[in-house]
Amino acid sequence: MTRSTKVLYWSPRIVCILAILFVSLFAFDAFTPELTFWQQIGAFIMHLIPSFILLILLIISWKWEFIGGIIFTVIGFGLSPLVFIHNYNMNHSVWMSLGIISLITIPFAIVGILFILSHFRRKKERLLESKQSNP
Repeated sequence: MTRSTKVLYWSPRIVCILAILFVSLFAFDAFTPELTFWQQIGAFIMHLIPSFILLILLIISWKWEFIGGIIFTVIGFGLSPLVFIHNYNMNHSVWMSLGIISLITIPFAIVGILFILSHFRRKKERLLESKQSNP
């Protein structure tokens, strides 16, 4: 595997892990003094459900890059309008809403594109290797 193929292989995985960790930070909103300890733990786990789903999708993508790439691209671009509209209705700022989707949904679209590119790069490299070994 060439160096650029290795970089392309690891880039979506690392970016996805970082994006999941970022999304997981929002689960800390569950800790408020009005709730009991167990209510806070329950709310925290509920807030982590999106992170658990994204983690499962990352595991799938690790094995099947093309399928995972499509899923992450659809999630990233598909959720962007919903997240934008939700935030625009809360803050009435186009720029702030664009900033929010650039932090929350667009990284997953980038991850999806990187998984797809990695899939095709590795497929091309395997094809070239098989041609070289079977002249």
